Amino acid sequence: MQSTLNRRLLLGAAVFIGMTGTACAQTRPSRNLTVFKTPTCACCDGWIAHMREAGFSATITVLPSLQSLRTSRGMPDALASCHTGLIDGYLVEGHVPAQDVMRLLAERPEAVGITVPAMPLGSPGMETPQGHKEPYDTLLVLRSGATRVFARHNQPT
Repeated sequence: MQSTLNRRLLLGAAVFIGMTGTACAQTRPSRNLTVFKTPTCACCDGWIAHMREAGFSATITVLPSLQSLRTSRGMPDALASCHTGLIDGYLVEGHVPAQDVMRLLAERPEAVGITVPAMPLGSPGMETPQGHKEPYDTLLVLRSGATRVFARHNQPT
């Protein structure tokens, strides 16, 4: 009786551990990024290189305009930039640093995605030969269209 109970406990523990490992593997954030850009965007290639260096794979789709893509997924026009990424159901708009994308995927907030509106100098893909860096924020875009600061970059010390 005791050995049967021990075998059942051991088998149950093994199944539980195996299922836990499977669940963890299934919830691992994706590193597959789809990038939508226009044919004339050169700085987009710098951002794509930044993302690839951080371990993301990037598939690039060139479109004449990105407005309908953004609008259909809930990204307000006022928060637009020159390219749009899509990863794990989130939009990544503009020159967002890879570490912000990793944090987004780890935290998984209820949101449309994150954005760096405009094209601030010193953001990934917008580096200058002189090393100029403007302070900028990465914004979390909520489903309501409201935003909140997700991360701050190049802040004066």
